[in-house]
Amino acid sequence: MRLPHQHRRREVGFNMTPMIDIVFLLIIFFLVSSHLAKREAQLELPLPAAVSGERRPAQEGPRVTVNVLSDGEFLLAGRMVLRDQLVPMFQQAIQAEGRNVEVVIRTDRRVSFQHVEPIMLSCVRAGIWNVTFAVFRPEDVH
Repeated sequence: MRLPHQHRRREVGFNMTPMIDIVFLLIIFFLVSSHLAKREAQLELPLPAAVSGERRPAQEGPRVTVNVLSDGEFLLAGRMVLRDQLVPMFQQAIQAEGRNVEVVIRTDRRVSFQHVEPIMLSCVRAGIWNVTFAVFRPEDVH
């Protein structure tokens, strides 16, 4: 007696649901992080005035903005950061974005250099050489 074969060939497919979930989460992550980066550069600070210097076009590459408040506190990514946390955070930025990370220092005009120096030293220790200061020119104010 011959038994019929009940082997049904089932196509092996790729389940797209987990991939769609991950892509959706990545989109949300990048939207939120880009919003925080824009908000960070728009923090109300009375920037120092500069009468000389060179106006640089906005860099398209990765950028880390450090805000120095009037009391000397550091804000990085919207959070208060201590001096000893700067080097590890800059190193994380290098690992995530590559060596061409730019650090923009935005400081209150009343802040003394003793509060800005640790940021610059942390950049050097982390291996970041592209450091700029956010300032305004008095002739640009209408």
